[in-house]
Amino acid sequence: MPPGGGGEVVFSCPVRKVLKPIQLTDPGKIKRIRGMAYSVRVSPQMANRIVDSARSILNKFIPDIYIYTDHMKGVNSGKSPGFGLSLVAETTSGTFLSAELASNPQGQGAAVLPEDLGRNCAWLLLEEIYRGGCVDSTNQSLALLLMTLGQQDVSKVLLGPLSPYTIEFLRHLKSFFQIMFKIETKPCGEELKGGDKVLMTCVGIGFSNLSKTLK
Repeated sequence: MPPGGGGEVVFSCPVRKVLKPIQLTDPGKIKRIRGMAYSVRVSPQMANRIVDSARSILNKFIPDIYIYTDHMKGVNSGKSPGFGLSLVAETTSGTFLSAELASNPQGQGAAVLPEDLGRNCAWLLLEEIYRGGCVDSTNQSLALLLMTLGQQDVSKVLLGPLSPYTIEFLRHLKSFFQIMFKIETKPCGEELKGGDKVLMTCVGIGFSNLSKTLK
């Protein structure tokens, strides 16, 4: 947890020569919600309090909810105290929408109650579900970047309302790759619930990964 950190992230990824074009246009309906409430260098009860408050909001909408708790102490817990919650909603078509919230770093800002954090994170997830689409607002830019780098074929993805970060990111894609997206608005109706959707279409630049060893 910030500000001391002390953790480690190990990222491994297989080598891919090319990226396949995608057609993600069916967001599906929410069928289950999973989550992880974590706490380090604080009382183990913090995670349980987060789970109870988050469930008090989400249980009104869907029964299939499971939020795990993860409490660490000692050297494994890093150098700073804190707690947080990560929630993921899975749909019938296999897409995921996520939301995450963590306590303020030690000595910065007002102290956050675990009950408030759990409720706020649940509301954030419900906001993402209302926005809808096949990708949540945090990962919109990543999806558009991978579409841009894909093969010279048409890729389509249905998104919720574009976030300000994504709009700025589209300008960067135009500057770097000279690529323009076709943007079609899909107003919510019988088929699409929640906020207005945006269908993003582009033709990839055919980027190929030159995986060569340096001598």
